Order: sequence, then structure tokens, then C-alpha cells
Amino acid sequence: MSQTTRSKTPIIIFLALVLIAMSTTLFLLEKNRRAKLLNNTPPELTLNPDGASGKSAREEAEENLSITGAHPSLPNGSDPLALMHSISEAVAQKDLSKLEKLMALSAVNADAAERLKKLVTLNSLTLKPQQPVREVGEIELNQKRRYALELADRPNGQDRIYFDLIQKNGRWFVDRITFPGDPLGDNANKSGNQPLFADSLALADEFLMAVLRQDFATAKKWVNPKQVSDASLAGLCILFEEGNYRLRAQKPLRAIIQKPTISSFLAHVETTDGTQAAQFAMILKRTDEQQSWVIDELNLDQLLSDYAQRIAGGDVYYTPLIKNPAGGDTLVLYFEFDEGRLTPRTERQLSIVANILKTDPNKKIRLSGHTDAKGSAEYNQDLSAQRANAVKDFLIRSAVSPQQITTSAKGLTEPRRPNVKATGEDNPDGRRVNRRTEIYLDF
Repeated sequence: MSQTTRSKTPIIIFLALVLIAMSTTLFLLEKNRRAKLLNNTPPELTLNPDGASGKSAREEAEENLSITGAHPSLPNGSDPLALMHSISEAVAQKDLSKLEKLMALSAVNADAAERLKKLVTLNSLTLKPQQPVREVGEIELNQKRRYALELADRPNGQDRIYFDLIQKNGRWFVDRITFPGDPLGDNANKSGNQPLFADSLALADEFLMAVLRQDFATAKKWVNPKQVSDASLAGLCILFEEGNYRLRAQKPLRAIIQKPTISSFLAHVETTDGTQAAQFAMILKRTDEQQSWVIDELNLDQLLSDYAQRIAGGDVYYTPLIKNPAGGDTLVLYFEFDEGRLTPRTERQLSIVANILKTDPNKKIRLSGHTDAKGSAEYNQDLSAQRANAVKDFLIRSAVSPQQITTSAKGLTEPRRPNVKATGEDNPDGRRVNRRTEIYLDF
């Protein structure tokens, strides 16, 4: 070994000892830090409705979260849908500890929170597996929304718990819970045997759920029959079914006017594949704050326009509603040129009418057949009779009593649009509209 090599050996040994000492020190420091963390596990957060600390339950819970760092187990409040899904998961899993924490972060009174926990404890809440949470609508622009926990094995109208969420300082909190059968207003029906309808948004929601189910009889309960005709209501059912519409997942209903005796909402719909969107308006009224809300007006113009544009094509005109010269709306079915047979589309539309008629044998309809101006008056008179009778025959085959139906043939005498243009040229678009059978609902 050379002299140079021997002179470096003590230095190398010294450096190695220093590295070993530093590693040992770092290991001991890390072990000590972990021991301290284990001895300071964040305490469980509990609901403190009595406010023993002088703070509200929500303020106390927020302070605990900031101190303990337990926040990752709960939603951060920036996404209202995430908050609702956390609540639904706690309910489905019967996780009272998690539910208690979520309610502590809400502005809900202690009684409502305890009632929710009690229902979970009693195993009386089973959520619909396909869609446990549904957004109902926006009550105040970007400030207040309503969601529903969808309950399984409950009657229609009693199958949801409403959660009103409010935003404060960029975070969302549960502001109110309304249970099945609970009144949404001081003067609501308190029997618990009626769907939630004292609140205008709740009534609008229940109405739309009935339309989506094609439940004409229930939907009719919530409208003013002097203002909303049976034809308009049946037409809306046909539009939803035939147009393959569903309510939009986000903000399906948006409040436009919210006053003591009048409310209005925009209902946002989309096709089931999500490629097309449309909307229509609903106006709800009540005579005073002691009365229940009713739907006083349906404005379907934009929805009808969207439907007609999507279905347009070929030689048949499509829109299930037209204005009745005597007032209101009339259902209408269209035919191909020189044709008296129904198309598959008109048969599907008539199936909805048949279901309405079968609910009550006292319901009666009048059918009037019409043609365009091509051909002789005598020929078109016979053709219009064929069109009216085609509708009648289909309804009878669908188990509607013949005594509920009367028919008339109008031929070419009552065009809805001109058969020729002002220049004297043929008007194919006008003639398409005139080849029809109109359906007057006398109930």
C-alpha cells in the first residue's frame, strides 16, 4: 500500500461515520414525528345542536375541520351534486357517523337532521339504484337549488325527499329538508296523503314526473282546466314520448318569477341521446297564499318548433298541436298524399290518446277528416272520411268504446294553410298541413 493511500484512509472512515450518524438521527426524528401523530388522532366530529360552545353547529364543525384536517372524508362544498351524492351514500350505507358530519355542515335545524337519521336507523329509506339523486331545479340564480333523494317502493309523489341547497361564500350547504308528506308551506295539506304541492317548484316537478310517466290523469290534477286544455296536456305527453325527450340533468327547471301568487319556470329538456335540447315555459298561480298552486299556462311553442324541425322530412307534416279557431289547442294527425292509412308515428301518437280515453268511459272525442285541394271535391270528401275513420278504427282496436267517438268528413273545405301560393303556384308545404285528422277532446 502506498503512503498516499494510507493517508486517505482515516478521512474515508470519518466520512462514513458521519453519514451513519446523520441517517440514524433522521430515522429517529421521523419515528418521533409519527408517534406524535398517532397520539393526536383527530377527534370525531359530532352534531352540537345546543350550541354549548356559543357557536352554531356549522361554524363549530367548520372550525373542527380546519383544526383536525379531517376534511378529506367529506365533500368540500364547492360542488352541490357531490354533496348530495355523499348524503345518498351515507343513507344507502346507513352510515350515521358520516350522515351526522354532513348534517353538522348544513344549515338544517337539528330536528330535521335527527329525523333523517331516525329514518335511516329504522331502515325505512331505500334509494332507487338507477338514480338515487336527481336535480329538481334552480330556485335562485346560482344561489339556491333543489335536489331529490329518490326513494324506492313508494307511491308516486311520495317517493322523494327534497333537499334545498344554498350557496354561501363559494360553498354549498343543505338549507332545508322536506320529507314525503311534509308541507312545503305553512298552509299546505298536513295529512301526509298528498304529494308535495304547496311549493310551486314541487308542484312543477310532480307535474313533469307525471308527464314523463305518460300519466295524463295525475298531470291533469295540477293544472287549471280553464287555462290549460286537455289537448295541450295530451300534446305535451305526445311530444315527450314521440320526441324522445327527457328532463335535462342539470337545472332542469329554472325559476324565472317567484312571487307569493305567481311563479314561472323554464323547463329544459333534451333528447335521450343528449344531442338536441329544447325548452318550454310554465306559469303557476294561486289566488292567495292560503291556496294551492296550479299550472295556469303552458307555452309549448319552442318545444313544438324543435320537434317539428327534428322530425321534418318526407311528405308528411308533423306537429301534434294546432290552434283551434274556437279557442285553445287541438290535437292533429297528418297523412301522406292521397293516403287514408295511418303511419307508424301517428299510431304511436294515437296510443297515448287511447290510454287517456280508457281511463274514463265518459270521455268523448270528435274526429274531423280533411284533405288538400288536389282532386275533385267529391273524391276528397270520401278521402277525408277515410282519414277520420282510420283514426276511429285504431282507437276501437285499442279498446276504446265506439260510443266515445264521433266523426265527420270536411273534405277540402277547411284548409289550415293555402293550397296555392299568392302567385297561383302549387304550395306543397301548405297542402302537407291540410292532409289531416283533427281530434277534439270534449272533456
